[in-house]
Amino acid sequence: MRDFARRYPLFWVYLFFLYFSAVPQLLIHLSGMSGTVGLRQALIMSLLWLIPVLAWPRVVRAYTALLGGLLWGASLVGFSYWLVFGQDFSQSVIFIIFESNAAESLEFVSSYLKAWHVLAVLGFSALPLLLWRQITVPVLTVPYRSRLAVALMLVVGWPFWGSLLVKQKGLDNSRYHQVIRMEPAAPWNLVFGYMKYRNQLAAMESILDRNRQVPALEQLTEQQADAEKTLVLVLGESTNRQRMSLYGYDRETTPRLDAMQGELVVFDDVVTARPYTIEALQQALSFADSNNTETFFEKPTLINMMKQASYEVTWITNQQTQTRRNTMLTTLSQMADHQVYLNNNRAQNASQYDEDVLAPFGEALSGKAHKKVIIVHLLGTHRKYDYRYPAGFRHFSGRDGVPSWVDDGNLEEYNQYDDAVRYNDFVVSSLINSLKGTPGQALLMYFSDHGEEVFDYPEPFCGRNEYDPTPAMYTVPFIAWANSDYAEANDVESWRKYRHRPYSTADFIYTWAEAAQLDFASFEPQRSLISDAFRAMPRLIGDPGNPQTLRDYSAVFPRGDVWSELAQESVGAGREKPGKEG
Repeated sequence: MRDFARRYPLFWVYLFFLYFSAVPQLLIHLSGMSGTVGLRQALIMSLLWLIPVLAWPRVVRAYTALLGGLLWGASLVGFSYWLVFGQDFSQSVIFIIFESNAAESLEFVSSYLKAWHVLAVLGFSALPLLLWRQITVPVLTVPYRSRLAVALMLVVGWPFWGSLLVKQKGLDNSRYHQVIRMEPAAPWNLVFGYMKYRNQLAAMESILDRNRQVPALEQLTEQQADAEKTLVLVLGESTNRQRMSLYGYDRETTPRLDAMQGELVVFDDVVTARPYTIEALQQALSFADSNNTETFFEKPTLINMMKQASYEVTWITNQQTQTRRNTMLTTLSQMADHQVYLNNNRAQNASQYDEDVLAPFGEALSGKAHKKVIIVHLLGTHRKYDYRYPAGFRHFSGRDGVPSWVDDGNLEEYNQYDDAVRYNDFVVSSLINSLKGTPGQALLMYFSDHGEEVFDYPEPFCGRNEYDPTPAMYTVPFIAWANSDYAEANDVESWRKYRHRPYSTADFIYTWAEAAQLDFASFEPQRSLISDAFRAMPRLIGDPGNPQTLRDYSAVFPRGDVWSELAQESVGAGREKPGKEG
């Protein structure tokens, strides 16, 4: 080791710096929690610390000792967090820390802490000392040092310069692109994590301040207001109902829900307004719609409404807590009385399984409140699909039941999506089973924020694009389960005759209000899926920010879900997708 350090002194210094960022990221990857993105960024961004060495090589030992101490402290936070919780340290963790008091945090950590963790920390801390002891002054010519320093600055700063000059993304986006590339490396895991936490907290507080000024619903009343009630809303993610056997898909992707179908009301013509989580739920959980998106800030949300009706509201989420995109969802969760944040990973491509919601869900059910609303937000079938389920839920392989147009290169991902749907079936059915036996009236409604196209059509595509829409992006499951007390008090049996109604989740707040037996001055029963006064309305899809893109889903896709059958008939015939425009 000593000979190698003396022969390659600059590379040895790089290994010293790399250690603090690469080891935590390597452990995260080897544990199966995430992919190699964090490790790759650690390899690149650790090059930054070589630039001062190239400028002042004679002070290398003092410089590495000082900087090494800083990097050790920052990396120890990430290493310890992985050691205890098995997750990557992120700005979401910082959010959780600042949202909890010291006593709660210490009690929580102590429940996970083990004696061998101390030995692991000592071992993690000892190795860089051994590396540092072998550091020697690199002897390099001035021209070589200058050229290498410039090259390193270009490599490390390429996320910024590439975005700004090549992709022309603008200054703010280029700066953000650089930040997310540096964040897995120490000490940026703490520095940028805290900066992002502060920025997103400010944005969240601004929205909450506006929400606090929103007037309450006028003339709000509730039938059977004194009855004991537990109302559960389960929000799925990226689940296309056309890939669920509950809705007629040939593969058995929902065996548990299929088995309890007689207990469910399965609505089969519900679509989302937007194929993106934030935008879809911003409408579904408020009085906003595609024609009036600002209503989200001007009228109460679903949570405000339920709290006004004296319900205790708990929000349990397995979605990432604080990201650039998820601030709105975290803001919604903060409107609730209680929050449970389970997913503190920096990247979405992490093995964070939805079964983690079951324990806090059980705790929420056992709460003492007479009237409870529990919102459970799943990670569902979000891409990357093989991160959505444990190895024990791998079920589909080969081509059995796979459309002929899915080529070999896309077959694995097609099967992984079906496996993710099958695991989602386990989670949703488990939530329903947990609700059974709850005293008083109990209701659960489940729908997905949006669908997802996963090679469902002959034109190979995986993902969502509202400027090139397909039914798979919009068709979502919508089911209801009620216990006998609720069913008798609300005539749930009559809902079955409404199963085929064309509906958009943009109007969901009206359905939820009716299910909760609420009435208020501005209530519109014609927009409730379970109302006798229901009236079919245009189900707008498209970008409200670009109004000319707004179209009625039924006009764009007049044959809706049956496209799968039509597509199979059209293989090789060269026909366009029915109803698809532009």
